Amino acid sequence: MKKVVLSLGALLLLGAAVAFAQGPTPPATPPPAKPATPPAMPPMGGMGGTGWGMGSPYNRMYNIATAETLKGVVVSVDSFSAMGAMPSAMQGGRQMSGMQPGIQAMLKTDKDTVSVHLGPAWFIENQDTKILPRDSIQVKGSRITFDNKPAVMASEITKGRYDLRLRDKKGAPEWCAWRRQ
Repeated sequence: MKKVVLSLGALLLLGAAVAFAQGPTPPATPPPAKPATPPAMPPMGGMGGTGWGMGSPYNRMYNIATAETLKGVVVSVDSFSAMGAMPSAMQGGRQMSGMQPGIQAMLKTDKDTVSVHLGPAWFIENQDTKILPRDSIQVKGSRITFDNKPAVMASEITKGRYDLRLRDKKGAPEWCAWRRQ
């Protein structure tokens, strides 16, 4: 009986030694993948950059003296590119590089249909309330000429009982959080 117990003990020790030498056993299923990290915020061009920054050539087109309020129905919502659409004088003689796409809504009013520029796609797409075709909205913004056509750079949109503020009273974009005092 002693020999059986000793043999069984030796066999267990031998099995443990072999298992230890082989290392840990791989799991039956691979470990879950790490969640994808959200993309970093795109460069905004700073105070005088070429992107969506506060001092960019595109944002300097906003003029509180041409502010107006429009009411209408959204016909379509799509992206637009502000790169190259401004005269080279507005670009300071340089190519508008690094500017991410923007979102525009085509708004049918009593008078005409006008392009309403909302802001950079990465900002607009992350808002809780969405602007969709057939929405009745009110737009406050600056009337501009963009790509040789009339347009409005929106500062505030009202949809039902929801307000989306895109620019402050001076026209500074809300997506540029830091302000000079």
